[in-house]
Amino acid sequence: MSKVEEIQNYLQQNQIDAAFVTTPDNVFYVSGFKSNPHERLLGVMIFKNAEPFLICPKMEIPDAKAAGWSYEVVGHQDTENSMEVLAQTIKDRNVNPSAFAIEKAHLIVERFEALQQSFPEANFVRLDEKINALRVIKDEHELEKLRKAAELADYAIEVGCKEIAEGKTEMEIVTAIESAIQEKGCKMSFETTVLSGPKTASPHGIPGSRKIEKGDMVLFDLGVNYDGYCSDITRTVAFGEPSEAQKEIYHTVLAANTNAIAAVKPGVRAMELDKIARDTIADAGFGEYFTHRLGHGLGISVHEFPSVTGANELIMEEGMVFTIEPGIYKSDVTGVRIEDDVVVTKDGVEVLTKFQKELIVL
Repeated sequence: MSKVEEIQNYLQQNQIDAAFVTTPDNVFYVSGFKSNPHERLLGVMIFKNAEPFLICPKMEIPDAKAAGWSYEVVGHQDTENSMEVLAQTIKDRNVNPSAFAIEKAHLIVERFEALQQSFPEANFVRLDEKINALRVIKDEHELEKLRKAAELADYAIEVGCKEIAEGKTEMEIVTAIESAIQEKGCKMSFETTVLSGPKTASPHGIPGSRKIEKGDMVLFDLGVNYDGYCSDITRTVAFGEPSEAQKEIYHTVLAANTNAIAAVKPGVRAMELDKIARDTIADAGFGEYFTHRLGHGLGISVHEFPSVTGANELIMEEGMVFTIEPGIYKSDVTGVRIEDDVVVTKDGVEVLTKFQKELIVL
C-alpha cells in the first residue's frame, strides 16, 4: 500500500475530507519528490474520496513528475497567489471540506488563515500524529538506505581521524570530511561539527579556526544523507595521551552508551532507555554534566519523532530508528559524546553505526 493510500484510509476511517501535507520531508515521504521550496508553497493534498494532487512552484513540475509522482502536479507562478491556486484546485474536485487535516506544527499562520477564508465551514484537525506514526516505523527499503547512510558516516569519521594533526584547524578537518563525502556522490545530512580541546565541552559548539594541539580531545558530530535518508554519529578521540580525568569521563560515557543500547528491544519505553544512560553517568558522579536528552528519531529528517527523553512513555516497536547519544560536558576537563544509530529488531537491536568506540589515541 502506498503512503497516499495509507493516508486516504486514515481519512476514510476518521471521516476527514482532506489532508494537506506541507513539511518538505513529509512531502518527500508521501510523494518521492524532494524539494526545498524556500518561501514558496509546496504540499500534497490528499482526499477521502477524490484524486490527490501535489502543488509546487511551476518551475519544479518536471522534477516532481520525474521523482515518480503519478497523480496531478499543480504549479504556481511567483506572480500568483499560491493559496488561491490551492483552494481553486480543491474546489475543482467538487470538495468542500468540513473536516480538514493539516500539519499544525508546520503550516504558517498566514496560510492557515487563507485556508480558513477559502473554507469557512471547515474544522481543522491535526495531521501531525498520523504522519509521525507512519514515519516512525521503517520498512526494509528504508532500513537499507539508513544502513548505507550509517556506513558512509563511519567512513567520514575515519577520514576525520586521519586528518587530525598538530596545527591543523577544526574547519580544515571539516572541509576534508565533507570533500570526501562529496567524492562519494553524497552530501552531509547537517553541518559537520569538529571541536577540539575545551570546545568539546559545548554540546552544540561551532567549529572554527582553533588549531589542534597535543593533549586535545577531538569531538566529531556528523551525518550523511544517502538517497534521502540520514545518519548521525558522534565519536570523541584523543590526540596524544589523555589524562586520567579525561579517560574516566570517556569510559563513563561509553558505558552509558553501551548500557542503553543493550536494553533496546520491542516493549521497552523511551524513558527507560534515557534513565539507564543517565543513571550510569550519575552513578559515576557526572550526572549534572549530562545536559540533554538521550536521543532522537532518525530517518528522512536527521531529527524526527520520537524524542528519547526521560519524560517519553512511548513503547519501542520493531522498525523504529533513533540515536543513543549520552554525553558529559565538564569544561575544566573535557567534553565527550558517543552517538550511535540503532534500529529496534524483532527481538532486540541492530546498531547501524559501526565505527569503533574503544578510546582512540592518535
